[in-house]
Amino acid sequence: TKVEWTNPHTWFYIDVKDLQGQVVNWAIEGGAPTVLYREGWKPNSLKVGDEVTVTIALAKDKSKKGNAYLVNLPDGRCVFAGSSGPGGTATDNCTPGRR
Repeated sequence: TKVEWTNPHTWFYIDVKDLQGQVVNWAIEGGAPTVLYREGWKPNSLKVGDEVTVTIALAKDKSKKGNAYLVNLPDGRCVFAGSSGPGGTATDNCTPGRR
């Protein structure tokens, strides 16, 4: 619903359907723009209205926030989002053939 390509961290906001079928807006933090560039992102890699799959570390306060680890972009690429995440490499955690 919104993309903020700014320092020191990028933010994007997504609508997610919860278990009750209600749409809830989440704030997702990514790495710094320079980190994302190195990982293959461009400022227009993610646009309002795109459907994505995001792997995140949930906020400790249980708010609707998370720190992105991987993002499956609409063009089929799975890209590292510039933050630490679960064990393994980014490729290990992507859908096969999507990196």
